[in-house]
Amino acid sequence: MSTKTAVVTGASSGIGEATARRLAAEGYRVVVAARRADRLEALADEIGASAVACDVTDESSVAGLAEAAGDSVDVLVNNAGGAVGQEPLAEADLDAWATMYQTNVLGAGRVTKALLPAIEAAHGTVVFVTSTAAEAAYEGGAGYNAAKAGERMLAGALRLELCGRPVRVCEIAPGMVHTEEFSLVRFGGDQAKADKVYEGVPDPLVADDIADAVAWMVTRPEHVNIDRLVIRPRAQAANHKVFRG
Repeated sequence: MSTKTAVVTGASSGIGEATARRLAAEGYRVVVAARRADRLEALADEIGASAVACDVTDESSVAGLAEAAGDSVDVLVNNAGGAVGQEPLAEADLDAWATMYQTNVLGAGRVTKALLPAIEAAHGTVVFVTSTAAEAAYEGGAGYNAAKAGERMLAGALRLELCGRPVRVCEIAPGMVHTEEFSLVRFGGDQAKADKVYEGVPDPLVADDIADAVAWMVTRPEHVNIDRLVIRPRAQAANHKVFRG
C-alpha cells in the first residue's frame, strides 16, 4: 500500500504539533505547516515529516503548501488560528478580531480551497479544528466566538457541497485544553493571566487528547463521517461552568 499523506496547519506548537506527531506515528507522510520555520524544521526532523513555512493568510504561501503536499492528500487538518484578547465588546480591539477572522476563517477556507482537488483525488478527509467557543457565547469572547462559529459554517457548507463526492468533512470542537501557548498568546504574553485560566482546574485536556481524537476520526472506515465531535475535560460542563478545586 502507498503511504498516505496528511497536512497539518498550525503545527509548530500545541494541538497542531501533537496531531502531526500522532499522524506520523500512524504511518502517514506528514506535511507540517506554520509560520515559525525554526520550530517546524525541528519537529519535521524529529518525526520524519516535511516542513513548509506557511502563512495561511497569504495566497502565494498557501499555493506553496499545496505544491509541497502534492496531487494526493488523504487528510487535511485545519488547525491554524487561535484567539487574541478577551475584552468585552465595548472595549474590543477590532484589529484583533480581524486577525482572528483572517486566520480561523479565511485561512482555513484558503487552505481547503487550495488542497481540495488533491483531497478529492485521495478520497480524503478534511478536519476543521474549531472550539467550544462556537457552541455558545461567553463574556469577553465575542470576537473568538464569531471566528470559530464562522469556521464551523465552512465545515457545514463544505459537507453539503461535496455530498455524493468522495470527501469526508469533519469538525472537532475542543474545550479547555492546556497548551504551552494558546492562552499566553491570547493575553499578549501575560503569563499570570494565562495561568489563571487553568487555575484549580483538575486535569484539563492536553494537546495529545485532541490529537488522539483527530487520529480516530480520520482512521474510521471511508463510509463513516464524524460530522462534529465536541470534547471537553470532565471538569468543564460548559464554557461558563468549570469546576475549580
